[in-house]
Amino acid sequence: MSDTAVLTLDKVSKTYGQRLALDGVSLRLDAGEIVALIGPSGSGKSTLLRAACGLIPIDAGPGRIEAFGLSVQQGGRMSEDVRGVRARIGFIFQQFNLVGRLNLFTNAALGMLGRIGFWRGVLGLWPAKERLAIMAALARVGVAEQAGQRADTVSGGQQQRAAIARALVQHAQALFADEPVASLDPVSGRRVMELLCDLNRTEGIPVLVSLHQVDYALRYCRRIVALKAGKVVYDGPTGGLDREALVDIYGPEIEDVFWEGDLK
Repeated sequence: MSDTAVLTLDKVSKTYGQRLALDGVSLRLDAGEIVALIGPSGSGKSTLLRAACGLIPIDAGPGRIEAFGLSVQQGGRMSEDVRGVRARIGFIFQQFNLVGRLNLFTNAALGMLGRIGFWRGVLGLWPAKERLAIMAALARVGVAEQAGQRADTVSGGQQQRAAIARALVQHAQALFADEPVASLDPVSGRRVMELLCDLNRTEGIPVLVSLHQVDYALRYCRRIVALKAGKVVYDGPTGGLDREALVDIYGPEIEDVFWEGDLK
């Protein structure tokens, strides 16, 4: 595997009951890339992201997943390295995955648990140096002023930015985001996407983000991978994804969600 490969999936399949969610998927994410996963509901986007960091097992067989040069899983079995790999990946969930009764500072600080120990984290015994780092991460994503507020009292956009701050506190070397803007209003969604792009551009953090909003994928990502019925049906530059390709992926109804002229 090349030194530039952050993530490699090779012939990966995943079955739920009788449904084949991933069907022999191969995919590579290189250092510095920001890549959008698109496709209809049920096409396998969330399954791919969760399998990629070892949150769910893939099917037995030839499939393998590697990240940062380490094995995540192969042939349906998790690697001994999987916990170490997970510690290097910041996973951003659609529903934020914050603890509502805790303030944003503590939620962001939870990204540090792997380094300072569980009980110190539970008791809030954050070293002074780490407290500064936590506040710096909250400031980086624009929610430092809300650091003392409970997560369940701030807006969805602020919660999602706090979740990204948690990944920064974790020292994540890659960000996997599963529909991070699906629960947000358009303005908050744009801010979150702009933040992910800025982290990718200025700090070189590779980003793999699944999106229902095709227009966001076209606007913010340089490369798009499209899934349909568990298979990769497009993998290439954003500019190569034309009207005909999108209609093939989503059906003719996709044109109804764009203003005339948005698709060429």
